[in-house]
Amino acid sequence: MSQRGVPRDIHATGRLSILARITIAAGIALAISLLAWRARSLDTGGAVAATITGTLALLAGWRWGILLVAYFASASAISRFGAARKNARTAGVVAKGGARDALQVLANGGVFAVAAALALALPQHEQRWLALGIAALAASASDTWATEIGTLYGGAPHSILGWAPVPVGMSGGVTGIGLLAAIAGAAFIALSSLALGWPVRVALASVIGGVVGSTLDSVLGATLQQRRWCDRCNRATERAVHDCGTPTRPISGLAALNNDSVNLLCGLAGGLIALAITG
Repeated sequence: MSQRGVPRDIHATGRLSILARITIAAGIALAISLLAWRARSLDTGGAVAATITGTLALLAGWRWGILLVAYFASASAISRFGAARKNARTAGVVAKGGARDALQVLANGGVFAVAAALALALPQHEQRWLALGIAALAASASDTWATEIGTLYGGAPHSILGWAPVPVGMSGGVTGIGLLAAIAGAAFIALSSLALGWPVRVALASVIGGVVGSTLDSVLGATLQQRRWCDRCNRATERAVHDCGTPTRPISGLAALNNDSVNLLCGLAGGLIALAITG
């Protein structure tokens, strides 16, 4: 922290005009988003959402921006690794695949962006917003790593509640390897925050919040998240229209709770838990 409670990152850029700071931050965020768009990691809407999220992060400080890029780069790399095999295993089940759209970007990075905005508006409480933002990213990373690595190497998944077998890719399903990957994903974000010079206390709280948040994601996936059914294929799915082209019908869960909204709740829960731990 600098004098008068102003975060170092924000204080260091205080001599720049507000317009100049916004222009520089938006330019950098746009350039990174366009690279991700060209690499087909983001669709057009996803690139717009990522630019907004990245701009807020960079306005809060360069370390916020670097952590967001580290999260997105790791998530994209893990999603691409073994993609053909994972797609074959989850065919007809997962609601979305391929490039991330705007809703996916906001579901995974929205809480972090809000925390960055709060750090700008209320810099005297910087550590609180760090805990909220870092843990939210840790929860998203935990969920992503668990899903991607568990799908690739975890074998047959079981419901986190009751341990009944579930289709590969169905929300609420977990594997032993996936659970280890969940811890690794949260730890990656926490260690990245330490490397950027942020407090150990915040990093430890972020690991706890991240793992609990991703666990909540699985519990919601197994209970309240909407599931659908294809009458033609006689299969459970999360898709509104199945691979065969048949519109599916809801069979359980809440219409408002799809994978994106559950991911948002996962990040929010992780962030609030870390916020409570750090005080």
